[in-house]
Amino acid sequence: MKISNETKVGAIAVVSVALLILGFNFLKGKKLLTSSTTLYASYNNIQGLQKSNPVLINGLQVGTVYDIRTDKNMRNIMVEINITKDVYIAKNSVAVVKTNPISTPSIEIVLGDATDHLENKDTINTSDKGGLLGNLMEKVDPVITQLKRTMVSLDTILVNFNTVLDPNAKGNISSALKNMNLITTSMVQSTAYLNVLLNTQTGALAKTLNNVESITGNMANNNEKISNVMSSLDKTTTKISELEFEKAVNTLNATLADFQKTVAKLNNTDGTMGKILNDPSLYNNLASTGNKLNLLLDDVRINPKRYVNISVFGKKTKGSPLSTPLPDTLDSPYLIQKVN
Repeated sequence: MKISNETKVGAIAVVSVALLILGFNFLKGKKLLTSSTTLYASYNNIQGLQKSNPVLINGLQVGTVYDIRTDKNMRNIMVEINITKDVYIAKNSVAVVKTNPISTPSIEIVLGDATDHLENKDTINTSDKGGLLGNLMEKVDPVITQLKRTMVSLDTILVNFNTVLDPNAKGNISSALKNMNLITTSMVQSTAYLNVLLNTQTGALAKTLNNVESITGNMANNNEKISNVMSSLDKTTTKISELEFEKAVNTLNATLADFQKTVAKLNNTDGTMGKILNDPSLYNNLASTGNKLNLLLDDVRINPKRYVNISVFGKKTKGSPLSTPLPDTLDSPYLIQKVN
């Protein structure tokens, strides 16, 4: 049986994913072909512990840290321990985070003396003490920190002292003192001017405040009058605006009403203007009259003797009158179509 290329590619993909999962679990410290025991430990401070850090019993590695979880409040850190060796761990054993200044932290399980043993997915007792070295480091660290702060302060003091002893710095200090004297003198003069300004009898500020007080006093005494004037002015302007607006609106409404009546009359064929605008008979009559008038004028111009006979010896013009206008009048600006 021939296997298709698609089947081969699918099988290779499945095997690759399986190997990836197995490799990932192997890197996290899980045995692939042997059974393991999972224990849980709860801490307040894991002191830099990370996944895949070793788990030791009496200095021998028996497992690794598989996972570290915590809540948003960071009050409780749950560490999942994967024990890969087949060992018995008493129920009263304690898991302690052990710090190492030259290596990664680890978990040291101190075995208890109980006869019962921890089973898979049990929770082991914990302690925040990091052993002898951890206790020593906890006591030494504050001292080292305080010593570093003291050295920094001492270094700052020495630098400042050397700066003061520098000849250039001495000159700067002398200039600063002179500037301070000038500033003090200016402050004394400014204080004198300020005292003059703030003098309650002759000071400019006092006079200004007196004037302001007088103005405000007059306004307070005439407060009722001012209120009455403002009220009357407000009422007057309101009435004027209302009258003008009402008058304009009434005028506009009357104009629109008259315009509507005029338009209605123009649209109505009963009236004279309505008939002139809507009845085509007037146009036809005017066109007919214009044609006849043009024909008459042309005939008078061509055959004047037909209408006026003042010749003594001449003969009366014979012939039929014109039935159509002459060509020179057909293209006139007042051309009107022929009406039968």
